[in-house]
Amino acid sequence: MPSRAPLARFALPAALLAVAVLLVASAVSPAAEAAGAPTLPIALDRFFLENLTGAELNPGAGGAISMNVHDPLGAAMSTTVLTVGIYAFNAFPGNATSQVEVASAPLLSNATTSGLEVNESLGTLASGETEPLSLAVQSGDSTPSGTFAVRTALAFVENGTSYHLASRGWFTAAQWSAATSGPNGTVDVNLTTLGVSGILPETSVLVSSNDFSYVLYGLLGAGVVLVAAGAWLYFRRSNSRAGT
Repeated sequence: MPSRAPLARFALPAALLAVAVLLVASAVSPAAEAAGAPTLPIALDRFFLENLTGAELNPGAGGAISMNVHDPLGAAMSTTVLTVGIYAFNAFPGNATSQVEVASAPLLSNATTSGLEVNESLGTLASGETEPLSLAVQSGDSTPSGTFAVRTALAFVENGTSYHLASRGWFTAAQWSAATSGPNGTVDVNLTTLGVSGILPETSVLVSSNDFSYVLYGLLGAGVVLVAAGAWLYFRRSNSRAGT
């Protein structure tokens, strides 16, 4: 059953750099682990993982990735496990994206383990129940400036059937292309081709020095000025008083 992938929710500075990571990280993303999982209705994808928020850190500092895990189904989700992992790096400057092989990459941690990837066991969620979740993330003093892309996956059992949802980062470029090439140039996500039950959002960890933050905010400010100037010139030339 085709589905459209939901959008991740980012903090503003992290989002701008994360876009660059997600556009090119597909070339280095490993294949998805699930195969042949039953599909879920397309309207449910965006409800399983809500309010997903990344982190913005200075080298050597810590923070958290937060989210709400929700059961939008008509029955309980049992043996629920959420996987969160850092899988790609987009350096600044240079925009060179690769798998995470850099020294001192940020590490995720929960009550039981730490590393580039952690599994959070949530047990059973009743129908309609929401479980807030926060995962600690820690950078090192030598962590390079740039954006670290974070992928997600969710596995659970409902009414005796096992389901598996995954985000974009679990698929190679070839897998994603094969599953999103619709007729007449349309773009839909074919869950059956990907072998998953649905698509989850992604987020990112932005690591930046103070100097890097000043440059980023300066670019943001300049962009706002240019957009405002362009809009003023457009409406002045068209003698329009309102528009979008």
